[in-house]
Parts: sequence; C-alpha cells; structure tokens
Amino acid sequence: MTPGGPPHPAARTPRGRLAVAAGPVLAGLLAVCALLAAAAPASATGYRYWSYWLRSGTTWTYAQTGPAMHTPADGSVEGWRFAVSEDAAAKAAQPRGAADFATICGTTKPVAGHKRIALVIDAGTAADAPSGATPPAVRTACAQVATGASSADALAAVARPLRYDSAGVLCAISGYPRTGCGEEVSSSDGKGTTKATTTASPAGSDSGSGSGSGSGGPRLGLIAGACGVLVIALAGVWQTRRRRT
Repeated sequence: MTPGGPPHPAARTPRGRLAVAAGPVLAGLLAVCALLAAAAPASATGYRYWSYWLRSGTTWTYAQTGPAMHTPADGSVEGWRFAVSEDAAAKAAQPRGAADFATICGTTKPVAGHKRIALVIDAGTAADAPSGATPPAVRTACAQVATGASSADALAAVARPLRYDSAGVLCAISGYPRTGCGEEVSSSDGKGTTKATTTASPAGSDSGSGSGSGSGGPRLGLIAGACGVLVIALAGVWQTRRRRT
C-alpha cells in the first residue's frame, strides 16, 4: 500500500515500476532543461548594413528584391539606411528626413527617354557607425536615368563610389563606410561589438550567412536540442514500458 491509496496497477511488475517512475523523471528533466536555458547567457546580435526601402505615400516598405532586380517607375521614392538592425524586415531602421518626390525632384525637369527617381540616403547615427567612423548627414538626391534603368543604376547615378562584396551585397554608398560589409555585432554594446565579418541579409539581396562565436544563441540552441533529444528518448521508453505492462 502507498499513502493515499493502493499502488498503481502498472507498478506490480518490474517493467511497470520503471514506467511509473519515468513520469516524475520526465517532469524533472523538463524542469532542469528550463533552468539551463534560462541560465544561458543571451546576447542579441544584429548586422551593420545598408538597408533598401521603397516609399508608398507616407510609408516606407522594406524592399523584397535587390536594387539591381527592381525597375522603378518615374516619380518613385526610394531610400537607403545604414544601421545596426537585429532583424531585417521587422526591426530594421528606416530612412529619416523628407521623402517627398516633389520636394526632392521638383526642380529636375523631365527629359524624354528618362525618368526621375527621388532618393533618401541616410548613413545613420554615431551609434550605428563602425568604430572611429563619422556618418555623413542625411541627404536627398534626384536621379535622372534611362527609362529602363534599375534602382541600382539610379543610386549609382547620384551616390558614387559604391562598394559591393563578391556576393553582390552593397557595402558602401558614397564611400561610406570605408571598410566592412554586413558585420555581425552584439547589441549589448551601444556602439556594437564586431563578432565576425559576414555577409548580412540586406533587403532583397542574395546573401550568405555566418555566425559569431561566443554568443548566447548557439549555446542556447545546443541546450534546447540536447534536452529535446533526452525528453523524446525518455518519453519513448516510458510509452514502450506502459504498452508492455
């Protein structure tokens, strides 16, 4: 007899006793995994890069294609913003300043066979800048390019020199920044601590991926994966024992 009532029916055999005992062990293991995950150091990371935006009315939308693959219409407004962003689409910093076509391109007369694209180029804040760099001021420009020109062509018309990496990711506009391209940085530091030089995931560009060492993300993933495997294995043993009793 056990306190509070008769023994569990399954506990009358050795296998049954193992099955009954597995319940508390499984619960205990889940609790331990939760504690380990909570204790793992979390270090949010982001990427320092130029993001590409399209303007519709008064709203900026993070571009879903690269500038070389986008052919804007006459009267379009586009933007570029250099910043450290944790998540490309959801948390990327938007261009600042005036973004009105009439204001930017109002004094540029139409030319047959050409189109006008208003551009906002925002190099970000001192907090976004690589160590020792000073970001230039936000500026606007009206690119007048051939009708079939891409957004990349429009940017090149008003903001040279541009610097791209081997994967075609835009690294610098008007020479800023002088070095680096999509560095992974730790957001625990106001200015960002470079973890690794990788290709970031700017809007609409094909990119590689990289991971910095020593961050909380990989450690947390390993803990979660190991706990998941143990829980599944123990649950499987428990169910097998129960079916056999």
